[in-house]
Amino acid sequence: MVDHLRAPLSEDTERTKGADTSRMRNFMVLGQRFSRSLSTSSRVHLQNRVLEKQKIFQADNNVPVHLKGGQGDLILYRITMGIAIVGCCLGIFTIGKASLPKKSP
Repeated sequence: MVDHLRAPLSEDTERTKGADTSRMRNFMVLGQRFSRSLSTSSRVHLQNRVLEKQKIFQADNNVPVHLKGGQGDLILYRITMGIAIVGCCLGIFTIGKASLPKKSP
């Protein structure tokens, strides 16, 4: 349709066209490898530790369930509680600041 308006391709353009094709091929291969690594049929067989975890979480040892996972759970719990407390304090401060009238100079 508009082919007569296009300039003929130079040798440099022909070379870069081949390079673009090889780059595209590399991206396609990378995509295939990435999708294979996320597939449901795993090559690495992991040991099923559900029974071990059930014993830990169902034990009656007066520890809250959200802390039975160990030190990592304790750290996550404390970070989460800290963020929640800071957020509540900032919210109260913002509401208090917004409720007071601005001072006129």
